[in-house]
Amino acid sequence: MRYPEFLPEKGNIGLVAPSFGCATEPYKSQLKRTIEIFNKEGYNTIPGPNCFEDKGIGISNTPKLCGQELNEMYCDSDADVIISCGGGELMCEVVPFIDFKRIAQSKPKWYIGYSDNTNFTFLSTILSDTAAIYGPCAGTYAMEPRHEAVQDAFDLLRGKVKSVHNYKMWERESLKDEEHPFVPYNLTEKTVIKSFPGKAINHDTKEDINGDTNKIIIEGRLVGGCLDCLANLVGTGFDKVEEFAERYKEDGIIWFIEACDFNVMSIRRALWNLKEAGWFKHVKGFLVGRPLCYGEEFAGLDHYSAVTGILGDLGVPIIMDLDIGHLPPSMPMISGATARVTVEGGNIDIAYTFI
Repeated sequence: MRYPEFLPEKGNIGLVAPSFGCATEPYKSQLKRTIEIFNKEGYNTIPGPNCFEDKGIGISNTPKLCGQELNEMYCDSDADVIISCGGGELMCEVVPFIDFKRIAQSKPKWYIGYSDNTNFTFLSTILSDTAAIYGPCAGTYAMEPRHEAVQDAFDLLRGKVKSVHNYKMWERESLKDEEHPFVPYNLTEKTVIKSFPGKAINHDTKEDINGDTNKIIIEGRLVGGCLDCLANLVGTGFDKVEEFAERYKEDGIIWFIEACDFNVMSIRRALWNLKEAGWFKHVKGFLVGRPLCYGEEFAGLDHYSAVTGILGDLGVPIIMDLDIGHLPPSMPMISGATARVTVEGGNIDIAYTFI
């Protein structure tokens, strides 16, 4: 696995828009404020040509021009790290124009983004053996005051932290709108982690952990992202997940997954799809974020049984309602990194190692 160098003091931050651009409010004001903040903190920003564009369908520009912007920022620019401007809907159409072979041959750079950016953060790991960060997009850094999760992501980019943890409260309904682009998270819900232990190995005692336990430890290599995007890649020419799992079978794979537009039935169908496609070979465990359909039920199916009904027979721990994804705050997840995950006392700690 290739790990990029961290953002140095007074370094260069590249901004790209392979998904939505920041052409409308509140996103336009957020990105402008983020650039001001980064510059004030001593960093140089390098906005790509699509950052404020709205010429595409579900993306900032044509798929070809979006791919070109990303390739050039990654391979040709002076950017030390790259932050995506935002999520979106159709970054999958950009994927054929991303030169993953060239990226694999270029000096690695940290790329951070979430949601639709799974199309790069996941595939750069799978196709180019290059780590990336599933975390907040650029406009989030304009938040006042900056939430701990957002600061954790920036500190991870700078190499200031090597582990992340859950947060006490989360947001069900955002207060952000065109007139209030910089408001902080509306933290109204208490974080409660759900654990389905399966069969895990306690690496401290080398003993099996089964049933209801107060402590679960999982070690392996992280990979994952937004389930909506992952399911869309199954069976395409970019689906090299089985080969990736075989390359890293000695480490084992820890999947982190969250869902955006999917309802509970869609979540279950998508996980069945990934499972039957062989994506979960050598799996060590699953870290599942709160889905955007949190709390919904359909035909007796809730978001817990949607997941455990498909993944439960794999016999590995499934940890749910985590701070990952579209109901913030969200822990920054390093796709490709090895990690030691500890769940104990209603909390989770993810310690990254770069091997």
